[in-house]
Amino acid sequence: MFRYFFILSLVATAAGEPIGFNSHIRPLLSDHCFACHGFDPGSREADLRLDTPEGAFEDRKSGAGIIAGEPEKSLIWKRISSNDPDDVMPPAEHHLKLDAEEKKLIYRWIKEGAKYQEHWTFIPVEKPELPNLAPHPVDALVKQKLQTLQLDLSVRASRETLIRRLSFDLRGLPPTPEEVSTFLNDESPKSWERLVDQFLADQAFGERFAWPWLDAARYADSNGFQNDGERTMWPWRDWVVEAINRNLPYDDFTVWQIAGDLLPNATHEQKLATGFLRNHAINGEGGSIPEENRVNYVFDMTETVGTVWMGLTFNCCRCHDHKYDPLSQRDYYSLTSFFNQTPVNGGGGNPQTPPILASASKGQLDQKKSLEVQINQTQSELEKLSSKHLPLQKEWEKSQLEKGDSSIWKPFRFTSQTTSDKGLVLSTLPDQSLLATGANPAKATFTLTTPVPVEPVNVIRLDALRHPSMTLGGIARSNSGNFVLTSVEIYLHQKGQARKQLMIRDPQATFEQGELKIGQTIDQDRATGWAVLNNNQIDRDHAAIFPLAEPLTPLPNSHLEIVLRHDSRHAQHYLGHFRLSHNSNPSAKLTDHTSPILALLKIADDSRSKEQKDTIEKAFLAAQPEYTKLSKKITSLREQIARIEKAAPKVMIMADRKEHRPTYILSVGSYQARGEEVTANTPGILPPLPESENPNRLDLAKWLVSRNHPLTSRVTVNRLWQDLFGIGLIKSPEDFGVQSEIPVHPELLDWLAADFMDNGWDFKKLVKIIVTSEVYRQSSKVDSLVLERDPENRLLARAPRYRLPSWMIRDQALAHSGQLVREIGGEPVKPWQPKGLWSEVTFGKKTYVPDSGEKTRRRTLYTFWRRISAPPMIFDNAKRESCEVGTYRTNSPLHALSTLNDPLYLEASRGIAYRAHTMNSQSPVQAAFKLITCRQPTPEELPILSSMYENSRTYFGNHPEELRAVLETGDLPISDQIEPLTQAALTSVILSLLNTDEALTKE
Repeated sequence: MFRYFFILSLVATAAGEPIGFNSHIRPLLSDHCFACHGFDPGSREADLRLDTPEGAFEDRKSGAGIIAGEPEKSLIWKRISSNDPDDVMPPAEHHLKLDAEEKKLIYRWIKEGAKYQEHWTFIPVEKPELPNLAPHPVDALVKQKLQTLQLDLSVRASRETLIRRLSFDLRGLPPTPEEVSTFLNDESPKSWERLVDQFLADQAFGERFAWPWLDAARYADSNGFQNDGERTMWPWRDWVVEAINRNLPYDDFTVWQIAGDLLPNATHEQKLATGFLRNHAINGEGGSIPEENRVNYVFDMTETVGTVWMGLTFNCCRCHDHKYDPLSQRDYYSLTSFFNQTPVNGGGGNPQTPPILASASKGQLDQKKSLEVQINQTQSELEKLSSKHLPLQKEWEKSQLEKGDSSIWKPFRFTSQTTSDKGLVLSTLPDQSLLATGANPAKATFTLTTPVPVEPVNVIRLDALRHPSMTLGGIARSNSGNFVLTSVEIYLHQKGQARKQLMIRDPQATFEQGELKIGQTIDQDRATGWAVLNNNQIDRDHAAIFPLAEPLTPLPNSHLEIVLRHDSRHAQHYLGHFRLSHNSNPSAKLTDHTSPILALLKIADDSRSKEQKDTIEKAFLAAQPEYTKLSKKITSLREQIARIEKAAPKVMIMADRKEHRPTYILSVGSYQARGEEVTANTPGILPPLPESENPNRLDLAKWLVSRNHPLTSRVTVNRLWQDLFGIGLIKSPEDFGVQSEIPVHPELLDWLAADFMDNGWDFKKLVKIIVTSEVYRQSSKVDSLVLERDPENRLLARAPRYRLPSWMIRDQALAHSGQLVREIGGEPVKPWQPKGLWSEVTFGKKTYVPDSGEKTRRRTLYTFWRRISAPPMIFDNAKRESCEVGTYRTNSPLHALSTLNDPLYLEASRGIAYRAHTMNSQSPVQAAFKLITCRQPTPEELPILSSMYENSRTYFGNHPEELRAVLETGDLPISDQIEPLTQAALTSVILSLLNTDEALTKE
């Protein structure tokens, strides 16, 4: 802390600037005073408050806290400069004490007028004026600060270093030899900008910047906790990659992920984006309490949004007002109200908890698109055929009327139809068939009432008819389009008499599915019945006849009640489209012709309704063989699309309940301890929400990206700076509150933040601005003066130098080997990992089965991420259990256990050996060195490389079993173009090169 304040003080003193409250004094008060004299009234001492100007300058019995211009009369100075252990502040026993330099800063600030400022991150972002020190805004602002200390930028790094740096920063991958050669041979002034544009346009750009976003979004392929059931969220991950690649404006990127489902006419993509909020862990343990889980999920959403877009530690407010920041417990729970409206109930069990969205993969979408093209083409052929045949319709109608209806099946005309579920509705269509719409319950009973016909009834017929609204164009809304009719009951109602059941004899059906026979519809078992699935599909309409044991003669003032029950164990397997008709012939057969169209044909043409005309036209066209063939083709294509949609992965997304759920302040964060009810609102310290009667997540999301919001753009720019420089302009990306540091370059942060917003939240433009600066292109070499004055490189007088993250190290090895599979997106893959890791943490319930072939050589972004057992080669990353936006940089020698022993690295080294061997311009060892480092080895390095190679040849020549192990590890084929001993020795040298500091480090 002293070193950092020393830099700030040095800059201010050198520039002759007054001491600033935000830059110098607030951090001191926050560290040493706010815990007892700050925002939280529960811990405030002596009625003294220093976190507001009203409290700091207020006069009280013991004296005013601060008297501008008069430090000796100010209570704060008297107490911090006291030698009396009973009076000195902070108290003598306090672990944080003000040193002499810090006391001088406070004295000088009071002496200079004690100008109090609101915490700088809560002040609206304004674009500062640029000094005339450099043509590039980043360079001008950094140079302005450096000049005050008589420092300047370092020289530009070598072109080999620059292309490697840029490639890792923008793509997470090393440059190819061709890219290096092209860049080194292009000395034009625009060569760097062209390279930047090339890398920005690369599909790897989205993959590179998706990684830190997945950390922030706590993305994983399992739920977490002890059960850690697998989940399907990878379509959301793929959406992130695609959105970044197409440069979706960051304000849309924000709104869609927080509230895409609430946008007017929300698209599939906008709904899918809300998976961001559903990436939280889900507790499916047996003893967990659903309501407690649900509340924890809401907490997680709230705190994730607070961290990612506002950089504030809202989690501190779960139980009490914030100790340091002007955030109250009421603020916290008002913010949770936006997320408290989801229908999620907190129950475990199913890994995918609703609401969910079917989201097809790229392959499925391509297949669906191909089928849709075929449907459109076939539909066009149908329309041409219709135009050709329709002039013949009148002749067909005439012939049908002359032919008549041979079997005289007459449809029942039901006067009422009721269902066992009030939301399930049966509607009568023009052909007297019944169509089920509305709710889709697991079981259903239909009760149909009709007057007794005026002619005898001997046989009743049930036609089970396909319909486009049914699943796969079938007969029901079940998962297969199939039904199970478990019972058919027919009752006669006569006035003044008890109802009488009419007995059925020997029912018959056009088709019966396995053991699900038509006879089971009249037995005593209501769980068994008749079904018609054939080869896993509904390939045609079906029918059944139910002959009556005794004929039913016409009866005045009487009616029939027909009851169709669907009580099987198969959910939603009830008839969705059907027709009931009757026949007076006791010998009527299933094969008898029936034509419900005949009744419509008897209606005069000018008296027919539009629906009747359409029905007749469809019947006419269906009688044409060519038309029927094309219609069946369309039905088949639609069934294939329906099967694709059914197989599409289901992703958890956001939605709001219809009924508003009240939100309460929860004492100590306990779901059981409800206190005062609160409404949805944003923290009072920040600009207010636009007035709305019932603000929702969409209002919140738009508020976050409004031009006057002081945090979102700053927080986002700071995280990008961290991605490119290893540390943000503010060291704590998760905390922009009072406890955060003051940036050495506040003007730079604000200029970039303002420009980001003013240019339509253009993320790629923001990246380009930073990487085209001289600040970015500096050498990382450091002289003694810079090292003394700025050991942590916060002044930016040189480029950073640090170890690449583990996922880049792995992807680098794959890329150099030429074996990296550059396919974008798709299901997570499982490369090699040591045996037993999953089993150990899941009590043997989960077993890791590694993939093989190309799946093992995909980018690390696509590796399966078990939340309680992250991929072991990712040794410096967020665990994805909650939102984390910081960095995890470490140089532990233990990492070599992975980079020297993981079969992937050995296999990649063999691939590099093959590539190097095919580069005829130089020796394979030199070629491999240049491939990995982007430069030629120096004269001092060449003998070392040659010695390593010769020693390896000698060793493997004496140890043939180890030679075989090197060549046979993994599933990459052994090259038959390189002599085995040469291949093994070269592989060993390359594995060492991949583990050198230069290969593992971003210069």
